[in-house]
Amino acid sequence: MTIDPLVLMTDVEQATETLLRAVEGFDDGVVGEPSALPGWTVGHVLTHLARNADALTNLLTWARTGVETPAYASREARDAAIEAGAGRPLDEQIADLRAAHERFADAAAAMPATAWTFTYPAMVPSAAVVPWARLREVEVHHVDLGRGYTPVDWTDAFALRLLREIAGDLPASAPAMVLHPAGVEHPLVIGSADGPAIGGPTRSLAAWLAGRADGADLTVSPDGELPQPVRWK
Repeated sequence: MTIDPLVLMTDVEQATETLLRAVEGFDDGVVGEPSALPGWTVGHVLTHLARNADALTNLLTWARTGVETPAYASREARDAAIEAGAGRPLDEQIADLRAAHERFADAAAAMPATAWTFTYPAMVPSAAVVPWARLREVEVHHVDLGRGYTPVDWTDAFALRLLREIAGDLPASAPAMVLHPAGVEHPLVIGSADGPAIGGPTRSLAAWLAGRADGADLTVSPDGELPQPVRWK
């Protein structure tokens, strides 16, 4: 996929403001209520979004300075930070999320052109992919809050990029299928072209593969049940 980090940063700004406006309209007690992610409350999702912004800020800092700055100290540290912050009052969650986004935006603005080509060892291909990683987190986890924002609200461009990414990253063990997003000329082949043809709106296909929809509005040819997608994030 072609990556333009500066264009994607504009999308990140817009998606984050949409998220923050939505969260500012929540009742105070919502942080302790279940989200759409099993085992996580709304507070867990919001805290994760803030800490993810900081993690990606670390990666941009690494690319700009050359000083190794991992996203997280460890998986355990990541999980502990989310758990520690999940129960905070809503106003603290909002302030934290906004401040973390601003740090990320500042880090992106400080990147010279050459820094976007920086490659990380055994990680994302280059720093240019980091804004996309942030946009994906904001859009998908906004849905995961389970408070009215759904994949239908995703833009066509975001949904198609997400669909192509997931389809391209699935392991060899994934069931074979051929995806036919509405309005897209070329199908996406997963595994083998001998698999069933799955058709429908791009947003619906992306949400289904991402585990954020049941695929009820998708078609299967020849007639039959939808394959069971491999678990995504």
